[in-house]
Amino acid sequence: MAKVQVGLVQMTCTSSKQENLDKAIVKIREVAAQGAQVVCLQELFTSLYFCDVEEYENFKLAETIPGPSTDVLSAVAKELNVVIVASLFEKRAEGLYHNTTAVLDADGAYLGKYRKMHIPDDPGFYEKFYFTPGDLGYKVFKTKYAKIGVLICWDQWYPEAARITALMGADFLVYPTAIGWATTQDEETNKEQYNAWQTIQRSHAIANGVPVVSINRVGEEAGVSFWGGSFVSNPFGSLLYQATHDQEELKVVELDLSKSDRYRTHWPFLRDRRIDTYSPITKRYIDDESI
Repeated sequence: MAKVQVGLVQMTCTSSKQENLDKAIVKIREVAAQGAQVVCLQELFTSLYFCDVEEYENFKLAETIPGPSTDVLSAVAKELNVVIVASLFEKRAEGLYHNTTAVLDADGAYLGKYRKMHIPDDPGFYEKFYFTPGDLGYKVFKTKYAKIGVLICWDQWYPEAARITALMGADFLVYPTAIGWATTQDEETNKEQYNAWQTIQRSHAIANGVPVVSINRVGEEAGVSFWGGSFVSNPFGSLLYQATHDQEELKVVELDLSKSDRYRTHWPFLRDRRIDTYSPITKRYIDDESI
């Protein structure tokens, strides 16, 4: 399809998984009623962002994928004829957990999952305590409406991830995200951090000639003010939409997928890639020890 209507759900969360799932379903219905064909939910939307602490009790929040949440969302997807991109805490096996996004097609079919590849470990974001790095590789999901490339939060900072996913034929990239400011930070630092976060993702759109959809949570949790600011960029980095920083927000944005060809032919970055020169990128750092 040349055009696809993408719905973004930016919302606050509580400590109740059921409340959060129910709330997300209500919002999915709202954006579907506004014409959304693909609905994108934020990172780990069924819970508070529990990675602010290293707490063994939090592993109880995880579930199998496919499993209870995907079963419920599959029924909703089929009923509404929408694709759902849903970020969940996956229990793969005893003691083995992933930060995972499932994709459900418009007929309710479970198309598969992407496991987050890049795992951060910073104050307030202790994800390495919980998540094993993804081992499924980068993924593109062929849905009823488009081929969707899914990456997750910290993956946003890595052009390699966006490039590979785009080269796999993604019509657009989706980033479910949970990122915010420390409540003690000054306004200048806040602004600089948000601008960096948005700029790097808009650069992925430009370099790869595909739209980028980024969905972030909002609200204050444990000393972090999640900054919302969900946005959509066209294939040349221009903003089609940007959400507020402090409010729940729903938005349906039309993506014209046919424009990727125009941008890629007028600015042929893919044509001019020197893939014969890129082998050094697989090194951790290029110094005397790696030569």
